Formats: sequence, C-alpha cells, structure tokens
Amino acid sequence: MVIQLTNPEGRQVKELQDCSLDMELNDGERDFEVTVSAEDYDNSMDYGCRIFASDTEYGGILGKLISSTSDNAITWQGYTWRGMLANKVIVPPDGQDYYTVSGELNAILRNLIEPRFSGVFIVPDADTGVTVENWQFERFCTLLDGIVKLLKSVGYRIDIRYNEGDPNGVGWVEVQAVPIVDYTSELELSQDSRLNFRATDKRNGVNHLIIGGKGELQERNIIHLYVQEDGSIGKTQYYTGIDEVEYFYENTSTDSADVEKSGIEKLKELMDYKSFEMDIEALGIDVAIGDIVGGRDHITGISMGVPVGNIVFTVTDGKVRKEYKLEGT
Repeated sequence: MVIQLTNPEGRQVKELQDCSLDMELNDGERDFEVTVSAEDYDNSMDYGCRIFASDTEYGGILGKLISSTSDNAITWQGYTWRGMLANKVIVPPDGQDYYTVSGELNAILRNLIEPRFSGVFIVPDADTGVTVENWQFERFCTLLDGIVKLLKSVGYRIDIRYNEGDPNGVGWVEVQAVPIVDYTSELELSQDSRLNFRATDKRNGVNHLIIGGKGELQERNIIHLYVQEDGSIGKTQYYTGIDEVEYFYENTSTDSADVEKSGIEKLKELMDYKSFEMDIEALGIDVAIGDIVGGRDHITGISMGVPVGNIVFTVTDGKVRKEYKLEGT
C-alpha cells in the first residue's frame, strides 16, 4: 500500500517513503501522525497538504507540525477524514428543537456534508434505494455521530474512500452510504481459524445503579437506574434478590438530566458484557468500520456478532499493519 502526499490544493506531489505513520480511524481524536527523519525531510510537506492511500479511508490533512531535535525527526499530525466529520456539529435550525431530514440516504449525506467541506468531500449520485422520513438528529451531535446513527438504523454504514482523480488533477474524499456486511453468516472466528483469541462473557455486572446527585440527606436528589432483561437501561427494576448487583455513583456536579445521562454511561461500563478479540487482519478479509464479524469459543460456548469499531493503521520501516478493534473491546 502506497501513501501519497498532495499539496494543499489536492494535487499529488510524491510518495511518502522512509516515514512512519500511525493512524486511528475511529477512536480518540480520530487523528494520525507521520514522522520523517530530519535528513529525509523537505518542504513539500506543509499545512493543508493531504496524505492518502488511494481508494481507502487511510488519509487526512496535515494540521500540526512538531520538530524534535532530540529525536532528529519532523512529525506532522492531523485529523483523519472521519475525524474531520467528527469536528462538525449538526445544529438545529433557528426556531426548531431538532434538525430533521427526509429522503434518500445519499441525498441526505450530500446535503449534510458537501456544503461544509469546500469541495473536498463529495457524495456520489448513487441511489441506495433506501429512504427515511422525518429522521430526528440528537441536539448538537457531531456530524459523524449523527450520520452513523442514521445509517445504522436502516442497516447501512458510512463508506469513506480517497479518489486521487486524474493524473496531475485534484483528488477528493468520496463519502457514501453502503449496506453493513454481516460476515457472521459466512465467516466465524473460532478455534477453527487457528488463531489466538480472547473471549469474555461477564454476567455478574452491576444491574442497579444508585446515583447521588445534589442536595443533603433526605433532600438529596437520588436517581435509580436498572438494567432490563434485554440489556437496555430503564427505571423499572428487573433483577431482584440474589441476582441484584448494586453500585452507588456520586455525581453532584450537574443538573438532574445530565446526572442521569452520565449515570447511564457509568452503568454501561459496569453492567454485563461480552467481548471478543482476535487479529482479523491475519484472516485475510477486508472488513470496514461498521461491518459485523462473529466469534465463537467452542470450549465454553461463548458466541456473538460484533461490529468493527476502529481500525489502527500503521506503517513502520515500510511494513504496513492494520489492527481491527471490535466495538466494546
């Protein structure tokens, strides 16, 4: 896989050789850093330049420069394409509580994305054949979160690829809605794959969270949250007696609505869960963020289907590695 460099206008300049690259597609800041030794560095790298691997999501725009004399290296950092989508906010129109959309999926993406990225992000004219009516985004959610939730609700995911364009021309980031691929029907990661894996099934997690909000003694704001049989979180108790596992969570810093929201996030950290970790790359399949892979431990019987949540892309000494991380692991 070749990593290319463009100028700030998007025209290719050269291949990036003798460099190291570390890129988090969908975790943390969704950013990257590319490092070149001081001896190999030249002025072709500048603010606003793009790096990319053609027809993949691996890329972004240079935005931060670090020069280290102790390391004898120059490092550029920037946001990935997905990270740039996460740096935009969907704001409700004046006089309305929520931003709502209706129509075909790619048409919606086009209206949301293209006006905000100065021609760098393009949504193709492909018609998915899928429409939504009066979809309501959460207030002030990021553009990325809003799009991901919208598409996931109809079994789709966001697909991001860099199109390098014609020779000596300007490239662009192509973004569109594509169906989620569920690989569990054709490929299940297990002992049969002859790869090491780690499967976890926790069933003694917290299922009753008691939140202590503002106030003193009997006047204190107390909120109870309960895990339901299907794993959702509500206000009605399901687990009782010996099956009930309680935890007191103190949060006096915000109002009731925010206390409850943070309590839900806390309970998600403490409740029952399943996780499955394996080196998907070693299987030789090209899965994308949002696609689903399956795992089964034949010894204990643990089985699940889990979406790919993140891909860590690295280049070290000319060797390319992709590390897939599943959601919740």
